[in-house]
Amino acid sequence: MDGDRSDRAPLLDLREVDETQVSVVGGKAAHLGALSRIDGIRVPAGFCVTTAAFRRIMAQTPSIDDRLDQLSHLSPDDREAISTLSAEIRRSVEETPIPGDLAAAITGALARFGERAAYAVRSSATAEDTPTASFAGQQDTYLNVVGPEAILRHVSRCWASLFTERAVIYRLRNGIDHRTVQMAVVVQQMVFPDASGILFTADPVTGNRKVATVDASFGLGEALVSGLVNPDVFTVRDGEVVASTVAAKERAVAALPEGGTREVAIDPQRQEQPALTQAQALRLVRIGRRIEAHFGRPQDIEWCLVDDDFQIVQSRPITTLFPIPAADDQENHVYLSVGHQQMMTDAMRPLGLSMWQLTAMAPMLAAGGRLFVDATRLLASPASRAGFLKMAGRDDPLMRDALETLLDRRDFVPTLPDQAGRGGPTTGGPSTSGEADPAIVPQLIERSEASIAALRRNIATVTGTALFDFLHEAFQEHKRVLSDPLNMQAIMAGMEATWWLNDRLHEWLGDKNAADTLTLSAPGNVTSEMGLALLDVADVIRPYPEVVAFLQDVAHDDFLDDLPKVTGGAEARAAIEAYLDRYGMRCVGEIDITRPRWSERPGTLVPVLLDNIKLFEPGAARRRFEQGRQKARQQAQEVLTRLRALPDGQQKADEAARMIDRVRAFIGYREYPKYDIISRYFVYKQALLAEAERLVGAGVLTETEDVFYLTFQEFHEVVRSHRVDDELIRQRRDAFRSHQALTPPRVLTSDGEAITGSYRRDDVPAGALAGVPVSSGTVEGRARVILDMAQADLEAGDILVTAHTDPSWTPLFVGIAGLVTEVGGLMTHGAVIAREYGLPAVVSVLDATRLIRNGQRIRVHGSDGYVEILP
Repeated sequence: MDGDRSDRAPLLDLREVDETQVSVVGGKAAHLGALSRIDGIRVPAGFCVTTAAFRRIMAQTPSIDDRLDQLSHLSPDDREAISTLSAEIRRSVEETPIPGDLAAAITGALARFGERAAYAVRSSATAEDTPTASFAGQQDTYLNVVGPEAILRHVSRCWASLFTERAVIYRLRNGIDHRTVQMAVVVQQMVFPDASGILFTADPVTGNRKVATVDASFGLGEALVSGLVNPDVFTVRDGEVVASTVAAKERAVAALPEGGTREVAIDPQRQEQPALTQAQALRLVRIGRRIEAHFGRPQDIEWCLVDDDFQIVQSRPITTLFPIPAADDQENHVYLSVGHQQMMTDAMRPLGLSMWQLTAMAPMLAAGGRLFVDATRLLASPASRAGFLKMAGRDDPLMRDALETLLDRRDFVPTLPDQAGRGGPTTGGPSTSGEADPAIVPQLIERSEASIAALRRNIATVTGTALFDFLHEAFQEHKRVLSDPLNMQAIMAGMEATWWLNDRLHEWLGDKNAADTLTLSAPGNVTSEMGLALLDVADVIRPYPEVVAFLQDVAHDDFLDDLPKVTGGAEARAAIEAYLDRYGMRCVGEIDITRPRWSERPGTLVPVLLDNIKLFEPGAARRRFEQGRQKARQQAQEVLTRLRALPDGQQKADEAARMIDRVRAFIGYREYPKYDIISRYFVYKQALLAEAERLVGAGVLTETEDVFYLTFQEFHEVVRSHRVDDELIRQRRDAFRSHQALTPPRVLTSDGEAITGSYRRDDVPAGALAGVPVSSGTVEGRARVILDMAQADLEAGDILVTAHTDPSWTPLFVGIAGLVTEVGGLMTHGAVIAREYGLPAVVSVLDATRLIRNGQRIRVHGSDGYVEILP
């Protein structure tokens, strides 16, 4: 149809529209129009009052621009102001008269069905029912509206419902401009169903795309949506009802002859009868699969059953499902979350995803803004499976349990001949570290520093398409350094010595997690040194009250320019800049190259620096390191003395002494390869941003950060062609926003099923939160739930509770008494640093940041792996 005409038309028949016209008719109407065009899908007839009509009304609404300006400046947490202002806007919209020609067009359209026919009048916003946003329930729907005057009144109410309190808060929280969302209104012939309900074409709980669920109740669907009744539930897989529950349905919502609806009691003899037969449920799912195929993604479908005939009254994407990595076959696949291994489960932008894929040591797949590895072949081969599960269990017991849950079904992962898994990671066999010489550690660090210096030197003069060719070669050097057998030997030597000490000293002496104390203040750990170094910066600043006062008022990242204007400021700036020279490439979520580094946003460090000034005395870094070293030495002497008293004690003591020496020689290096990676990433980023700035100067890009929404390969093509797809960047921004709201699963199947895993333990007290013990000791204190390091405000004795910690969180560790995270394992960064600092720590505590409230008193059992929430 004529796109120009439809943009201006105040009314369009539903059969005239489809999903390409969301800006004209809103999401709901666009989907209904598309549904009406699918052969065999019945949709109640009706029309849409378009966004052109809405814009006319808004232009005539008094003071609307001023009120929208006020609304946009409110915080989403300012509920009272939002409630007051949104109510004023709704009242003004509802009181604005509908122009005569528009009212005549609406009443004329009603004449097709008879003036006294009943209608559903339904809001259809332009940001509603899209793949990346769910506005379900935020705007209004009115059922069984009878008569032209009532229809016109309810159309105005639908327009006004764009400004319900819940809709306004949703837009504020998601950064959506109130002016960019417009409201159309669907007017549809009313359906009076025998039964109605919701069909999910994928399991909304597990995410399994092969499982559909049908919720059904008698009468209008409002009874189910409002929670008035428990529905019958049918679970369907592969054309078969695999489970069904029939509920007692005591109430229903029925239409009144004069208009409106009311609750009615259901005849006791019907209450426990199913609202649908199994044959009807299967037929409905077949309809749902056709709708899903048309829209290309799982759907949440509202349906009505009238005289054994299904009518579809709404279909929207299920936005809560985690996307599935793309596969080029129809085989079953098991995907493991990379973010849970890297301690960064946040969504990444496309440039960040593609850069990590290009520099990683294993093939990785992107989905939902996260990266996954395909573990199917390792799990399918009996030879590699046991070792792989053992390694997974050491890193993350929840991931191992999720994998075992899947394997126990015996119908998803095929069993392949042993050679199919050859070459995969295994543990439990001969040591991969051999008798690594501690002298290789300084050699490896020297090689890394020389390689990074060469990278900085050689990239400085390369621009344009030549930069991308250069980077492809740099990525190969990046991977060569990481895959150096000596590098792997040094990493594994420290890890294997830790495992050996924990296992043997528990067996021989009954000590739990003995390596925790033995690794206190291990030398050469670049991450723990980073935390202590910020204490030294605090020592420089502490004697200057004017500098402290200046830092307390820092609001911008250019504060270093003004710092020398106060007494002591020059010394303070020199100390901060020296710190940034060494560690400024780090940041929270540092595996994503698009995240701002400390050198780019030094204000991030100011709250931590102020905490260090407040909580510590001068010389704290040196004292703390020495205290840890002495404690580790005393523990080693005590362990060896106790071992010598055992049968074969001297042999046991000699073996333990050798392993203690090994763990202290190598465990610090565990953190260095990540430092190498992130150092290279900062060099790459600076070169890529310089290229983006040239594109902005040439008018190709609007802003430099547009390139964050392109893959590395797409960025290369933009530099080559000097052309960019602005719509693609906009879509990628929207997708990233939606990905941020998703929680990535540890294990995801190619069916879309997210498997979380659970702790199967009987040693955790009732009410306590189970996790992985990674650093010994018990500590009690105030929980500080911190999701953004820049918002840290710690007091002595606080326990940090957060989702995940990568090395950038280390400066906070010096000021806390304990650590609780939702993600992590024995050898992830937070665990290693917690042990070196002597902090009791429990990681991999499911939903810790939700179950523990900020300010609550908690007790962390770092040896036994659980957290108690205290009265």
